[in-house]
Amino acid sequence: MRAVLITGLILATISGASAQEDFESWPVLKNPFESTSGGGVMIDGYNPVVMGNRCTTDFSVKLTDGTVLQNEVEFDAVPVQGGTLCTNGRWRAKDGSSNGTTPFRVFGKNGVWRASAK
Repeated sequence: MRAVLITGLILATISGASAQEDFESWPVLKNPFESTSGGGVMIDGYNPVVMGNRCTTDFSVKLTDGTVLQNEVEFDAVPVQGGTLCTNGRWRAKDGSSNGTTPFRVFGKNGVWRASAK
């Protein structure tokens, strides 16, 4: 029983390590791009800057009616695979009217930023 438990733990560890995403396979971040909310809402001006354990950028949101909103986002910056993964994004409108979180992630390495496909 003990051997089965140890083998199971080893397999779980191996599968977890091999399940890590290959961030360099993500598409290069191109502006503008469609919002994770979809519906034709477009994001533009996304230029991440890493400062310590934070990754930030200002950006604009263009709604389908043509309205443009100015926002900013702050991510946790995580060193991984020789680059920086910006994850756990928290955004807010520059005028303070709204805020939220985003599942969107970006990965930067050697001056190239890539966007999560999800």
